[in-house]
Amino acid sequence: MIIMETLDYNLKDIIKGCYPHIENFNPAQKAVIESGYLDAKDNYIIAIPTASGKTLLGVLAAIKTLLNGGKVIYAVPLLSIQNEKLKEFKLLEEYGFTVGRHPQSSDLSVMVFESFDSITRFSWNHLREVDLLIVDEFHMIGEYSRGPTIECALTRSHMVNPGMRIVALSATLQNMEEIAGWLNARVVEHDFRPVPLHKEVLNTEMFSTRNKNDVIVKILEKALEENSQALAFVSTRRFTESLASFVADKIKNKVPPSRKKAFREVSEKILQVPEKKGSRPTSICLKLADSAKNGVAFHHAGLFSEQKEIIEDEFRSGNLLMITATPSLMYGVNLPSRSVVIRDYTRWTSQGPQKIPVFDYEQMSGRAGRPQYDDVGYSYLIAKTLDEAYDLQEYYVQGEIEPTHSKLIENKDAIYRQIIAQIASSMAKNPVELQEFFSKTFYGYQMENSPYMSTFAAESMEYEINNAVEFLMHNGILQATPEGLKTTSLGLLIAKSNYSVETAVKLKEFASNMDELDIYKLIYQICHTPDLPLISFKGRKSKDPVREKLSSAGIFAVDMQNAEATAASLMEWIDERNEYEIENAFHVYAATTRRAAYEASLMVKFFRDICQVLGIYQPLGDLDILSARFYYGVKEELIPLVLGVKRLGRKRARALFKAFGEDLRPFTEKELQKVEGIGPKLAAAVHRYAQS
Repeated sequence: MIIMETLDYNLKDIIKGCYPHIENFNPAQKAVIESGYLDAKDNYIIAIPTASGKTLLGVLAAIKTLLNGGKVIYAVPLLSIQNEKLKEFKLLEEYGFTVGRHPQSSDLSVMVFESFDSITRFSWNHLREVDLLIVDEFHMIGEYSRGPTIECALTRSHMVNPGMRIVALSATLQNMEEIAGWLNARVVEHDFRPVPLHKEVLNTEMFSTRNKNDVIVKILEKALEENSQALAFVSTRRFTESLASFVADKIKNKVPPSRKKAFREVSEKILQVPEKKGSRPTSICLKLADSAKNGVAFHHAGLFSEQKEIIEDEFRSGNLLMITATPSLMYGVNLPSRSVVIRDYTRWTSQGPQKIPVFDYEQMSGRAGRPQYDDVGYSYLIAKTLDEAYDLQEYYVQGEIEPTHSKLIENKDAIYRQIIAQIASSMAKNPVELQEFFSKTFYGYQMENSPYMSTFAAESMEYEINNAVEFLMHNGILQATPEGLKTTSLGLLIAKSNYSVETAVKLKEFASNMDELDIYKLIYQICHTPDLPLISFKGRKSKDPVREKLSSAGIFAVDMQNAEATAASLMEWIDERNEYEIENAFHVYAATTRRAAYEASLMVKFFRDICQVLGIYQPLGDLDILSARFYYGVKEELIPLVLGVKRLGRKRARALFKAFGEDLRPFTEKELQKVEGIGPKLAAAVHRYAQS
């Protein structure tokens, strides 16, 4: 029988040092270890429930590999998970191992899927040094955007480094044997959860109400009595806000005074975030702080990133009763709670409202039950009527998870990028060799082994590849040579970037058709690419201010969507407007302006590179300036100052410019310190810059 004490001494010593709260293995972990996992060289798929210790199993294999002098990559789908794992694995450095983001400089590298995909294309020497690849959240292989990335990265890595062992950490999937066949892996499945999960469908009739939110209030009141917490999932940002406000108002008189102090402190921290950035709190910040005063917070992509971190940290510390969130929270950060409430089981798609998959229901429900705190977790799905509750019970609670299918062919950009990658890395030079690569992907495996599709698999794949190659040649990304297909300079630029082919083609066409650079038209163009995170409208208020802003910049748009809101907001950002002013001007989620501006700064650099490979040199200097304006959020006149003095920031730079003008040479450090926010160290740095 496997227990902690039976482990190799060095392995046991490191695990006890890094995870002192783990005294022994749970049944799921024992089942995996007893299968020979730690000694085998086979690929493995480990499929056990959320919070059952998948990470520890990955770490055990990683440490064993490291102790034998090997290298490990731990691949994750999201940046938030990467940051979380880096923090967790840093403890291994006390035992002489290096932990980082790239195998060039680390024994254990934590990489997002896109970064791992990149080294399979262009860093073969580093990839060949890797002995073990651990893929976390492996079930995302069936997801539309990131699934094809990890699918093709795994295919290519096996071709480049066939001796590398793969360990996939996954939720339970219906067609696990099929996936294991493709990965040539052993599967260990187990249903153990450290905290038993009780799933139930509630309906409003049970509580003599017509409002689902009243049911959620009842659940939170019960959590308050039990000194526990709850997560509530709804379908949109606006619903997270309205639900949080509704629940906070209903429970405010039931919160014990002893807890209100902690809630107020959370509220104050939330309001400090925009103030530290030189902006007054936006209306969204005020709404968030107001609900947080009563122990309820909403969480969505329209908040400042620091506010989301505060909410997550304070929830883990028990200083919030409930988080209302969009389903994106089911991935990423680890936020278990005793109760999970799923109010909305539909989401809006291009085909109208659609039921969420059973898999998503299971992922959200899996957040219920906190190891070390709860003896049971509760997942509540909310229905309107008793009849609807019966239907939901049958569909979700008793239903089966959908089979996982490759989304590679559905995602045209994934096909384009993988073709470019294969040709740029010299792994393919004609459609036949491309077809050979795609036949080894999970998509190819499913096609070949499908009783319905196997007859047409080769023809279907050949058709898709030929169409994609034709598109890429037509757009100057690939070219035919006597030696076979090659990437053009533009193609190589795309291959070495993380931008979509659609973005590159749009920017190439814009560059080719411009007589001279119009920065406002360029801003409008980049806001219509799929790679720029958009700033969303908050509601149904008038969109005329956005239309007027664009019109004043010489852009006449009919339909006012989020891309137009983003363009208008970014134009204001580089004119030194802050989030509070942008929100009030355009009725948008302005807290996301900085992220959009940062990504716009990078995309302008990418556009500059496109201009360069196309031989369009005249706008290069202006593009450098525009990129810097996005990054710092300043007018052109402040660029030398913010570039020349680190951490000065746009608010203090503008104050200096306003007080002393452009030439700061005549002024002493003491005079510079008269400007608000300029202390002795910063004054010295400004003085050095001025005299240089």
